[in-house]
Amino acid sequence: MKTSNPVLARLGQAAERERSAGYAPTGPYGAPGVPQQYPSQAGYPAAPPTVAPMSIDDVVVKTVTLLGILGVSAAAAWVLVPDALVGVAWIGAAVVGLVLGLIISFSRMANPALVVTYAVVEGVFVGMVSKAFERAYDGIVLQAVVASFGVFFVMAMLYKARVIRATPAFVKGMVAVMAGLFAVMLINLVLALFGVNTHLRDGSKLAIGFSLICIVVAALSFVLSFKEVEDGVRMGLPQRYSWVAAFGILVSLVWLYLELLRLLSYFQGDD
Repeated sequence: MKTSNPVLARLGQAAERERSAGYAPTGPYGAPGVPQQYPSQAGYPAAPPTVAPMSIDDVVVKTVTLLGILGVSAAAAWVLVPDALVGVAWIGAAVVGLVLGLIISFSRMANPALVVTYAVVEGVFVGMVSKAFERAYDGIVLQAVVASFGVFFVMAMLYKARVIRATPAFVKGMVAVMAGLFAVMLINLVLALFGVNTHLRDGSKLAIGFSLICIVVAALSFVLSFKEVEDGVRMGLPQRYSWVAAFGILVSLVWLYLELLRLLSYFQGDD
C-alpha cells in the first residue's frame, strides 16, 4: 500500500522483504492473511515462520512504557545529579539524545534497544530542564505536565472524530514547517552562543508568539504520529515497528512539554 511518509515507506519495504523471505503475509489492517505452504524434508507442508503484525494496542503499550522509562529516568536525574552538574548533564543529555533521535529517525530498521536508550537519555535531559525551571518557578512543572497530556488527549479525540485529517497537503505542510522551526531554533542557539540576542527566547512579545507557534505545531505533529500508526497497522508492519511509532509520539510529547514549560515561565517572570 502506498504512503506519502518516506519513513513508513522504508519500513514497509523492509517488512515486505521479511515476508518474501518466508514470513507469513498479513491482510488488511494487520489481519493475518492466508498462510503459504512450504515443503518440509518429510514431504509434508511445514508452517512458515510468522511475525505478528503491529496493532494500535501495541503502540499504546510501547508509548506508555517509554513514558514510564522517561519519567523514572527524569526523576532519578533530578534526585541524583548534584546542582553543580545540572548544566553539564543538561547539555550532555541533549546532545546524546539528538544523535540517538536522528539515528532512529533515519534508520531503516526498528531497534527497540535504541528507542529505550533514547527514552532514558531524554529522561535525563527532561529531568535537568524541569529541575532548573522548578527551582525558578515553583509548581511550573506540574502545570506543564498537565497541559501537555491535556493537549495530547484533545488532539487524539479530534483525530479520532476526523475533525483534523492528515491529508497529503497537511503532511507536506507540517514537514516543511517543522523543518523551518528546527532551522530557526538551531540558528538562534548558535547566535546565542556568540552573545547575540534574537529575542526569540527572552520572554518578550516576540518570544511569546514564537512559543505559541511551536506549541501549535507540536500539537499538530501528533496528527502525523496518529497517521503513521494507522498506516503502519494497515501496511502490516511487524510488531516491533510499534516501537518506532511510540518513539514519534514520545518526541512530540517532549517537545510540547518543553515549549509549554518555557511559555509558562514567561508569565511568571515577576514572581
